Amino acid sequence: MLRVAIDGVDGAGKTTLADELAAALHDLGRPVIRISADAFHAPRAVRYQLGRDSPQGFYEASYDLDTLRREVLQPLSPGGSGLYRMAAFDVERDLPVSAAPQKAEPGSILLLDGLFLHRPELRAFWDDSVFLRVPFEVSVPRGAARGPGYGSPDPQAASNRRYIEGNRLYFAHAQPEEQAGVVLDYTSLSRPWVLYAR
Repeated sequence: MLRVAIDGVDGAGKTTLADELAAALHDLGRPVIRISADAFHAPRAVRYQLGRDSPQGFYEASYDLDTLRREVLQPLSPGGSGLYRMAAFDVERDLPVSAAPQKAEPGSILLLDGLFLHRPELRAFWDDSVFLRVPFEVSVPRGAARGPGYGSPDPQAASNRRYIEGNRLYFAHAQPEEQAGVVLDYTSLSRPWVLYAR
């Protein structure tokens, strides 16, 4: 079992890259487990306990890390049961979900995309990791282009302060580029390039 994190800011292209890697690995005959951290959000009351505009709340309380560890990372770690769940929470409905447990095939590769995956309490779970470097001037409009409900395309908009400053707290606290196995410049989705590979 190989466990790979794909990390970056909102709108960086994490899901795009993870899906492309999963398809390429599938074509090579490798079993792949594709999971998004977005299926392990914390309930709204927890996410907004410091206020709806709090950058600290965005960084510290967006995800239910205990559940992510229990349902995915620990079972897929060496000596784990291999029984994992794809999801635990529906953030749109603000309700838990009861995903049936699945059994990892031998030799599987976990590709897990999400925010804040290089935070200290998760680092030990990754066999390798990718961080996508994208300036907010690119990532914010890219994220907003996904459609209604994804916020303003203007990085300077007040509604984006929670997300931009929350990511900056993450950068300062976890230094994801220093922790990642590979750092990609993903400013262009069609022409990414490797900045660092360790």
